[in-house]
Amino acid sequence: MSARISPDTIFLRTDEAPTLQGQLAAAVVRAILESRARPGTRLPSSRKLATALGLSRMTVTLVYQELISQGYLTTAPRSGISVAETVPHGRLRAARPVGQSRRPPDWQKWMGDHRRPSRVIRKPADWRNYRYPFIYGQADPALFDHNAWRDCARRALGTRDFAELAADRYGADDALLVDYICSNTLPRRGIHARSDEVLVTLGAQNALYLAIELLSRADRLAVTEEPGYPDFAETLRRAQSPTIFQPVDDKGLDPTILPVNTRLVIVTPSHHIPTGVTMPLPRRHELIARASASDFLIIEDDYDFEMSYLSPPAPALKSLDLDGRVIYLGSFSKSLFPGLRIGYMVGPTELIEQARTLRGFMLRHPPSHLQRITAYFLALGHYDAHILRLRETLRRRRGAIEQALQGTRLQIAGAPAAGGSSIWVRGPDGTDSTALALALREDGVLIEPGAVFFEDPPDPCPYFRLGYGSIAEDRIAPGIRLIAERAGR
Repeated sequence: MSARISPDTIFLRTDEAPTLQGQLAAAVVRAILESRARPGTRLPSSRKLATALGLSRMTVTLVYQELISQGYLTTAPRSGISVAETVPHGRLRAARPVGQSRRPPDWQKWMGDHRRPSRVIRKPADWRNYRYPFIYGQADPALFDHNAWRDCARRALGTRDFAELAADRYGADDALLVDYICSNTLPRRGIHARSDEVLVTLGAQNALYLAIELLSRADRLAVTEEPGYPDFAETLRRAQSPTIFQPVDDKGLDPTILPVNTRLVIVTPSHHIPTGVTMPLPRRHELIARASASDFLIIEDDYDFEMSYLSPPAPALKSLDLDGRVIYLGSFSKSLFPGLRIGYMVGPTELIEQARTLRGFMLRHPPSHLQRITAYFLALGHYDAHILRLRETLRRRRGAIEQALQGTRLQIAGAPAAGGSSIWVRGPDGTDSTALALALREDGVLIEPGAVFFEDPPDPCPYFRLGYGSIAEDRIAPGIRLIAERAGR
């Protein structure tokens, strides 16, 4: 009698797929692989399995047909459905070695030069379970056009595009996406670039890593902002770059006090991280002039320029750069959704060529299909419509935060001129924002303590960041009340 898989070993899990057909397909494959069923093992009839799981027979039949086309199952006259000869057996367990380890590696010795980063922004994975999530960088699904994205995904997965996108591109990026960046995205910032001056990256952080890896040296002094984005500090530290953290004022980084031996400057001039202040045009011209006179380079992180709804954005530093000294970093992950991880670097051809080579050693290139989906979403006008909705929503939410803060002991410490999706707040004297954040979790409130943004934070650190991209407008006022109550104790 041939071996059989019992209906009792096939069970549905709702976390494996959104549809019944998807859940059943996953369940059948799981039963085959986990039982290490050999080719020829019989499956329950569609009628028996439908009865056992409380499904329609048509659902089971469709799933069986799909798994036959995928090579998991086969069928023969009067033999029913059975495991195919072509079924993958990748989950067979290997026997564990027997005996006692004689000399395990000393991992501290092997990785001693790669210490853990000291400044890391940590956000709880279950932030959606909190009623008042003032968390920066998370997207509100209600603001996103899922149907438009799905349509773009279908286009990218269609027959016309598939052969091109499935091929090994040998480090090249999607031409449609690069063309849109050059012809639409960058001109909005006053930047004109050719396709060989643009590199697509896995988010702006990937671009930052590549730029610092190529440009920093032990004898090149780097300057960045204080407070500032923690990843600037940690990436420079990993590269063993000598670094000065220059305090910012209400106009951002002041180029007139840069050290004379500065060789690399990393800034967020459009929306400074974390205060949100915007560097004014005269200071931008001064920074460019000093870079030329003193022969240093600038890395400009323009991560949030699309979120300018209070006033038009100031010209990018890169748009004022006549010598090619500014390396420009941008991202669609902030304006669309963080899981997208599509960013780009703009710079001289020589730099982009080296960055492409370095990227190739790490990941070859970002996934082609994801690049093409993004390109369609941009080119078909869905992106512009999304940005209009997002700006209007953020404008209202920011107004709600500013109104809710009035009459409290909480002060807005940053002064954004253009907009953004977060606000920098200072608590009353003596406030420890780390302790405050921990206490607020009991109230269902999430805030981001400010100490991580400083290389040398005040003790205690009274600053914290409130993001409003992921919190509903009607929850802002009650959330601020809870923060004010805790901070006032």
